[in-house]
Amino acid sequence: MREILIVGGGYAGFYTAWGLEKKLRRGEARVTVVDPRPYMTYQPFLPEVVAGSIEARHAAVSLRRHLRRTRLIAGTVTDIRNADHTVTVRPASGPDYRLTYDILVVTAGAVTRTFPIPGLSDEAFGLKHVEEAVAIRDRLLTSFDRAASLPRGPERRKLLTVTFVGGGFSGVEGFGELLSLATALLKHYPELTPEELRFHLVEARGRILPEVGDRPGAWVVRALEKRGAQVHLNTQLVSAEHGHVVLSSGEEFDTGLLVWAAGNASNPIVHNHTDLPVDERGLLIVRADLGVGTETDPVEDVWAAGDDASVPDLAVRRPGAHTVPNAQHAVRQGKRLAKNVLATLRGRVTENYVHHSLGVVATLGLGRGIFQYRRLVVKGFLAWLMHRGYHVLAVPTWERKVRVLAVWATAVLYGRDVVSLASVQQPREAFVSHGNPRRSDQPADVPAQ
Repeated sequence: MREILIVGGGYAGFYTAWGLEKKLRRGEARVTVVDPRPYMTYQPFLPEVVAGSIEARHAAVSLRRHLRRTRLIAGTVTDIRNADHTVTVRPASGPDYRLTYDILVVTAGAVTRTFPIPGLSDEAFGLKHVEEAVAIRDRLLTSFDRAASLPRGPERRKLLTVTFVGGGFSGVEGFGELLSLATALLKHYPELTPEELRFHLVEARGRILPEVGDRPGAWVVRALEKRGAQVHLNTQLVSAEHGHVVLSSGEEFDTGLLVWAAGNASNPIVHNHTDLPVDERGLLIVRADLGVGTETDPVEDVWAAGDDASVPDLAVRRPGAHTVPNAQHAVRQGKRLAKNVLATLRGRVTENYVHHSLGVVATLGLGRGIFQYRRLVVKGFLAWLMHRGYHVLAVPTWERKVRVLAVWATAVLYGRDVVSLASVQQPREAFVSHGNPRRSDQPADVPAQ
């Protein structure tokens, strides 16, 4: 059997493996997926995980549950040497080791792009993984509990201040959903008032949501500001040490929650630790059929898709155009990649990846959204329904669709769950501090005579 090795179990990797499982004949090839996480994160649901509209586990699709004929390795690929047809794997425990392959599929995805801003690494949360979304929600809920027990003043004001950096889809959707949650929480905290909430969205460019037009983007800014948010355009984060935010505009304030959603960067595995061809952005050079290399200099039996690949965008009919790194493309590239790998195994011709955009849709909080397809723009409640409808159809497997729909239906009747489980991040604290029995070297209490 030929060995097909898939580096990364995100959108593109999951759908490639899933597609191969469905079509491979018994004994035709063996598929292996290497990923440090045992699940694929459906990232469009992370803003709703932040807001408590979706359970965290429902935004994660188990690899073992759905890839039953695929060998799964929990580890990180640290080096790719196509000259030797080997990759180096770093498992969760134990020494590094090498895997060999006949066919390589690189879908390692991108990483969060950061800058050397003072305090950023100590104070900020990312918004790329389920764990981060849960931590952001728990931090807000815990801050409300703490603020309600404090008198008005700097400490209470800091706890009720939230700052997001990044005005792309991830940042704006997470910001809008968390603002919706915070506003809804106020009815449970009579000690707090709406005027005490401070929500800041910081964007380095002169507009947010670059995927939509200028007018819809400006409408989103106005809609957020009407809800009490402050949007800082043409502004950069200068410092965040000890939660004290300094902006390039000169404004300063303390924040109890800082979320960094300022875009993606190429994966270091692809950028620095491979002999495969990469472009100036650190992305793998890919042909239209998702094969690595160029038409004149192809790399045999190596494929790539998703955020770590520079895929030509044939749909726009503009020379040099490449697909944008989003879930809509990654899912469809994974499906096409599986078909093309099968085609090469069976001596057939591969097909180019072409996908015409279905439009863009974003949630801005419960009951609020925006949708744009070319010149058609839908705003408000209808766009929010379109967002939910599209993503419940797009999330893989019927099992996940049903679970998500069940949570949404429950929320209609009973509202969102507002319990913080921040203590789960230190699960042994109560046991260690209160539950330990007396040590044998400690003297026993002597009863009074």
